[in-house]
Amino acid sequence: MTIVALASGRGRAGVAVIRISGPAAGSLVEQMAGVVPAPRVAVRAALRDPRNGQVLDDGLVLWFPAPASYTGEDVAELHVHGGAAVLSAVLSALCARQDVRIAEPGEFTRRAFLNGKLDLVQAEAVADLVDAETEEQRRQAVGQLKGRLSAVYDSWRVRLRDALAHLEAVIDFPDEELPEDLISSIRQNLGELLGEQTAHLEDGRRGERLRDGLYVVIAGAPNVGKSSLLNALARRDAAIVSERAGTTRDVVEVRLDLGGLPVIVADTAGLREGRDEIESEGIRRALARAETADLRIVMVEASPAIKPDSRIRSLLDEDAMVVVNKIDLHEVAPGTRVEGRQVWPMSVTAGTGLDSFLDALEKRVERRMGRGESPVITRERHRSSIEETAACLRRFMAGSENGEMTNARLELVAEDLRLAARTLGRVTGKIGVEELLDVVFRDFCIGK
Repeated sequence: MTIVALASGRGRAGVAVIRISGPAAGSLVEQMAGVVPAPRVAVRAALRDPRNGQVLDDGLVLWFPAPASYTGEDVAELHVHGGAAVLSAVLSALCARQDVRIAEPGEFTRRAFLNGKLDLVQAEAVADLVDAETEEQRRQAVGQLKGRLSAVYDSWRVRLRDALAHLEAVIDFPDEELPEDLISSIRQNLGELLGEQTAHLEDGRRGERLRDGLYVVIAGAPNVGKSSLLNALARRDAAIVSERAGTTRDVVEVRLDLGGLPVIVADTAGLREGRDEIESEGIRRALARAETADLRIVMVEASPAIKPDSRIRSLLDEDAMVVVNKIDLHEVAPGTRVEGRQVWPMSVTAGTGLDSFLDALEKRVERRMGRGESPVITRERHRSSIEETAACLRRFMAGSENGEMTNARLELVAEDLRLAARTLGRVTGKIGVEELLDVVFRDFCIGK
């Protein structure tokens, strides 16, 4: 079946791109444009409805014959004017044939995966690149799309495959002249692999935080300036500001770009004894969000003696940033600390101290997320599979550590390697046992 879809964004635009992929792509282009262009050469043509010959638009046609295309199939692109009427007419004409339909979400990339143009990790990077809002998100997605993360997982898969093939050879061909130290060599190689996977997992979830955004909560007592700070960070009126305490009843979130790093900042209800059912629920939500936040900004009001109550003190973990607001009303002595912690004096309304706090916040976010060049885990799906793979390797190492390796025992530890290989293969979508035979006969010349 041939699929078609709008590849550019919806809405009024000067130019829109319609993508076609499948066996009928060439004939569709010829019917509508009267010509199939040379590969990867844009040709201007009048696009006609094959049903009645009516001219629908004047645009560009590009042709990407299989397999040198995004999906690995014959692909064509129609660059047309981006008006709603034009798009509706062209898509209607394309789908008039019984062997053509509108593509499902992600179907072009799915076909690219099925045709070996991308693996699963790269396919996920396509979605991440489309969703990227900051420079660092873009860089991470581009690196993943280019195969940097896939290369790490593929190298692990090959090493697992080779180790399993060698172990299978010991089990299936005990009478062959195999190296005497083969088992110890397998253990050494897999021990090194386990160490690499363990280090890869101990990344502080940098890749996932960069992909999803670091979650920062502003918390504090009522009327200390939390909503004003949120608006200052967002540079717009995202939250209602009022002299009346308890104005914020729910969590208000904004997405920020701090030095290319994505951050979600949440304003929360003031922490005090709730005056009614709605305020009590807002306070409960505020505490829940603060509990799960990656970073807390705890605001207190400037005064001669700053003494936060127990609710505020409970939020002061080692990573919390303490902001002392309203220094335009009460001065804060240099070197002032709250509960032994550094503070950032500020007047949000006057803008005093805001720049230095933003610099400190950006550095704190960068430290939590990092800007490393090495590929990192970007999805929970990857992490769970690698954790399971590492667990299988630990069982193998424990089961093959001591004692005589009988055939029955070899079978048991080999099953751990089979599970490890299958689990790791799920990350990139490369799962199979056919390669094992190739390795066995390549390395050992079984049967001469």
